[in-house]
Amino acid sequence: MSSKVDTAVTRFLASRSRFGPFEIAFWLAAFATIYFLPGRHLILTETAIWGLFALSLDLILGYAGIISLGHAAFFGVGAYAAGLLAKHEIIPEPTIALLAAGLVAAGLGFATSFLVLRGSDLTRLMVTLGVSLVCFELANKFAELTGGADGLQGVTMAPVFGAYRFDMFGHTAYVYTLIWLFVLFMLARRIVNSPFGLSLKAIRGNALRSSAIGIAVNWRLVAVYTLSAGYAGIAGGLLAQTQAFASLSMLSIDRSADALLILIIGGTGYLYGGLVGALIYRLLQDYLSDLTARYWQFWIGLLLVAIVIVGRDRIGAWISFVERQLARPFRRSAAASSADQGA
Repeated sequence: MSSKVDTAVTRFLASRSRFGPFEIAFWLAAFATIYFLPGRHLILTETAIWGLFALSLDLILGYAGIISLGHAAFFGVGAYAAGLLAKHEIIPEPTIALLAAGLVAAGLGFATSFLVLRGSDLTRLMVTLGVSLVCFELANKFAELTGGADGLQGVTMAPVFGAYRFDMFGHTAYVYTLIWLFVLFMLARRIVNSPFGLSLKAIRGNALRSSAIGIAVNWRLVAVYTLSAGYAGIAGGLLAQTQAFASLSMLSIDRSADALLILIIGGTGYLYGGLVGALIYRLLQDYLSDLTARYWQFWIGLLLVAIVIVGRDRIGAWISFVERQLARPFRRSAAASSADQGA
């Protein structure tokens, strides 16, 4: 009996980990922009970074049910860590420095995770906001290290692997950012489709019941919160490296609110929500700023109200229906090929 259950679970996890046609098309289109949209690499770099930042928030909000108003703390800490490592030439290689920045942010996430686990959602909101405000004030106070209100200036980035120099048009920065986004997305996809990811969904649904069946609730929440902080730190480090600058705004509540807005637009609980939401949000911001520079936030707010009124579930149902209709030919061809092999 247990072997049958194990086999069923293995098949279920394997089916969840398979790539669908839309996922393949998404990433092919993303990498195709390297060659077909060279003039938009600057805005696409920012979009990829915001997508990674929103993905990091989705790991705790969409999969573990931890709501946060202070996720920018890890984003800003990662940005300052990457900027300081490059400015003082402590770690000249950008890729290694970025990993170090992610580890610094993950360490902060681990240290504060025990505070976040206490209390209800409202308590978590206040604790995460408090952590962000503390980091903001510390960065402002130690201006001789961080630059204070003027930001961290004089950051000089070394070439990636000693060969690919960051240029003013953002070509190297975009390829560099997109590769990091792809690798970290694949890692996050593997994690959320593993038994660990399924246990997080169980905890989000009912923490008491999950604890009753033997799931170590607190330690799993600590683990995913630490991982999420590391992802946010890498996103902040990417922004600091590609712009050669870090500022206090990276630690502000506005950055946390931006990540929440992106997830509202794209949806929570599936990793592509952060990427799609970042793309829509950034392109709308760019278009509406050209259309009406003073009132672009009004139209963004109107979009959010429309999403709330229509309902995320209804929009998701429409998208799922379209996906099923478009994927039907692929399923028919796969069934026909398997039938031919059986014959």
